[in-house]
Amino acid sequence: MSKKKYKEDKAEKKLGAIDEKLTASEQFLEKNQNAILYGLAALVVIVGLFLVYRYLYIIPKNEKAQAAIFKGERYFQDGEDSLALFGNNNDYIGFEAIIDQYRGTKTANLAHAYAGICYSRLGDNEKALRHLNKFKGKDLLIAPAVIGAMGDVYMNMNNPKEAIAHYKKAADKANDEMLAPIYYKKIGQVYLHQKDYDKAIETFTKIKDTYLNSPEGQEADKYIEQAKLQSQGQGQE
Repeated sequence: MSKKKYKEDKAEKKLGAIDEKLTASEQFLEKNQNAILYGLAALVVIVGLFLVYRYLYIIPKNEKAQAAIFKGERYFQDGEDSLALFGNNNDYIGFEAIIDQYRGTKTANLAHAYAGICYSRLGDNEKALRHLNKFKGKDLLIAPAVIGAMGDVYMNMNNPKEAIAHYKKAADKANDEMLAPIYYKKIGQVYLHQKDYDKAIETFTKIKDTYLNSPEGQEADKYIEQAKLQSQGQGQE
């Protein structure tokens, strides 16, 4: 057999194999045509329902929630915690009602953070922790603040171990020059309160070395000297 004839036969076999595959595909499509059409129709319906749900329900609900919380944020900033939580019986319904009425929105999630801090300032530690634990988010400002607020609650509950753990977590989460030294300062103050002066000195030294340009870094020496003096006084007792 000549080389040319061999190549022609090989090409014909390939074409034959392709024809067989195309025939099998056509047969499959013919056999399953209805199922495929039903599947495509179902997909179109699902996508349509999702778009309707998103644009006619979720987005308007989020917009209403954002409008509802606006005045509460003002009350929160002014320290009017009861009004922020429960509303003013007029044009603001309160964080608690926002959480219930706008469940599943970003605003309701944020309302948990606000409500937790409000309850903490009012001295209701259990409700504070309940709301703060329900907040979910990775925002580099809000998430550390919520974790740090949980540290404050644990300190109010006379649980310094948990307070320190949350302050450390908040500092690690923030990992910046602005917020991290605030939480390390809180840790140092807890150690001072616990009369663990070595760890207090270690913590404030870290603030001084790592965050020198922050307000906490600028005043670190004061706390270091305080810890040293109190340590010496303790040793003389």
